Amino acid sequence: MRTIAVLNQKGGVGKTTTTANIAAALAASGQRVVAIDLDPQAHLTIHLGVEPQTVQPGSYEVLTQSADFEQSLMMVRSNLWLMGANINLVGAETELVSVVGREIILREAMQSAQDRFDFCVIDCAPSLGLLSLNALAASQEVLIPLQPHFLALQGFGKLLQTVDLVNKRINRELKVSGVLLCMFDTRASLPNEVRADIERFLDNARGSACAWADARLVPTFIRRNIKLAEAPSYGKTIFEYDPTCNGAEDYRRVAQFFLGVQPAPERDEESEPAQEFAPEAVPDAQATPAETARVEWEPEAAPAGSEAGVTYEEIDDLLGDPDEPIPFDSESDPADDVESIVESELQSWSGGGHETPPSATADSEGVEPSPSPSDLRLPPVEPLIQDEGQVEAEAPDEGFGSAPIEIREVYPPVPRRYSPPPLKSYPIPPSRRSQESPTDDDASNESAPPESDSPDHLP
Repeated sequence: MRTIAVLNQKGGVGKTTTTANIAAALAASGQRVVAIDLDPQAHLTIHLGVEPQTVQPGSYEVLTQSADFEQSLMMVRSNLWLMGANINLVGAETELVSVVGREIILREAMQSAQDRFDFCVIDCAPSLGLLSLNALAASQEVLIPLQPHFLALQGFGKLLQTVDLVNKRINRELKVSGVLLCMFDTRASLPNEVRADIERFLDNARGSACAWADARLVPTFIRRNIKLAEAPSYGKTIFEYDPTCNGAEDYRRVAQFFLGVQPAPERDEESEPAQEFAPEAVPDAQATPAETARVEWEPEAAPAGSEAGVTYEEIDDLLGDPDEPIPFDSESDPADDVESIVESELQSWSGGGHETPPSATADSEGVEPSPSPSDLRLPPVEPLIQDEGQVEAEAPDEGFGSAPIEIREVYPPVPRRYSPPPLKSYPIPPSRRSQESPTDDDASNESAPPESDSPDHLP
């Protein structure tokens, strides 16, 4: 039986989540797995859907030697057994203080079941006490879940020293097999820096006699995933809660790391083209050119010597050079010329020697008569709304030579807003009675009721 202790004296780094999901992934692959809960908080027991109050016997009874190892196991999943824990485990350290060989009690209890299981994963308490020492003495490998933060690295060195001390004095087979980065945030730069520092540290220990000489950084890190935090509340593993999320995929790869299976490399879609979806090559003989969407039109040149049509040279002579600017008098406005011509025509009809307009004497040869001055007059102006409730119409002038009508813009009335005047504070003069200081006689008179109100003085 291959025993793996998931250990880190710092809390909240993902020890229980890692233990439950690695055990479930190994069991799903056909391995017979035992999960041991050595944490008095019993989080692994709750994670696998077992109430701690119902655990009897469990880890406490095994450590106090009141129950056998196989009697304390309960089957919670297919190929997965659990040795649960409850709050009684808190007193185990105190009760085992005077026991000889208290560090190897768990290892001796597991000797009878070495050939019945393939893997044993132990969830250790967040401390380096007697419970964690029993887990290290009964294990061959140590998996260190680590949060990629600066403070997590501070306790990492102390943990390695503890493992090395247990390796030299209690368990010569103990070694650190891997470091697993949990709650890895791929969007931040700090996790990548911590990962590079750990890789550099483990590479420097290669070939030494320490317990972490063969340790490796697990190639798969556990990404931040809210599904991993939600699964324990339902008493399920991540593969039962959401088998398609990132957390399930990451822990499958971690289980493959312990099984010695190399995970399939993730294909980079940007660098590697998708060959399986590439269309088959078409022979050149069968290939047809694609139709162009844009068709450019070019005029055909007129045949030389043809009588019909005009050549390009003749068109250039008629139009002139296109780059030559058109002469234009900047001082004269074309609109002013039109108005002056119309005004001169009207004046010639009215006072220029013609008593009647030319329209009255139309030729009999079929020439169209000229328009009369009344036809040239502008139509009446539409009334302009100046203000709400007020309509003002502009009447046309009587004479023919009146100035052209100007179109004025209509400005809506500005809304009026009432702004009250600022408040003025006027000093209130004190009353004359308050200015005079009251005397003792006045005070006595004021306190006594009037004589007319007394019933003795009534008439």
